[in-house]
Amino acid sequence: MGCVSSKKSKRPPGYVDPNILAKETTFSVNEVEALYELYKKISYSIFKDGLIHKEEFQLALLRNSNKKNLFADRIFDLFDLKRNGVIDFEEFVRSLSIFHPDTPMAEKIAFVFRLYDLRGTGSIEREELKEMVLAILNESELLLSDDAVEQIVDQTFKQADMNDDGKIDPDEWKVFASKNPALLKNMTLPYLKDITMAFPSFVLNSGASDEEL
Repeated sequence: MGCVSSKKSKRPPGYVDPNILAKETTFSVNEVEALYELYKKISYSIFKDGLIHKEEFQLALLRNSNKKNLFADRIFDLFDLKRNGVIDFEEFVRSLSIFHPDTPMAEKIAFVFRLYDLRGTGSIEREELKEMVLAILNESELLLSDDAVEQIVDQTFKQADMNDDGKIDPDEWKVFASKNPALLKNMTLPYLKDITMAFPSFVLNSGASDEEL
């Protein structure tokens, strides 16, 4: 009995049996088990407490734990389903499931909507869209004039804000996203079907290698 207790104590906080997670997400049992190995590497990279802190998340994603990054912050916040400032194993798997090739497109569209809804008001306002556009351009190292950024925001609202109320609601976003598939190009990671030990750089393509983690 002591052996069983000792074995269980080695599991990190939020550990859920891979069979259960496989039933409730798009992942197979083997894929969940592979993600567990990856999770352990990330969650012990800095704080070594079996939980993924924001600094560890950014280190895996950006290879820099201190750089301020709105996009990485938003992804972390959306992965942190329990809203307690860390990501446990269950949250990690359930959130990554969104990026699986077999996950319905409607779920991916909803995730991107929440990504852009910075204030969590249930709609995307002009200033929120502008902040995200600037963050994306910054990470892509693309320099555009203020006028060019404003034009992107204007065009997006012209297409998406169908009732002209100055904000984009979930239904308007679904229509807009379906007409602009490029919005979702980073929402599917083919290799999640064949998990490797490199952290999926689903947003910024950091290319962080297994050794770097």
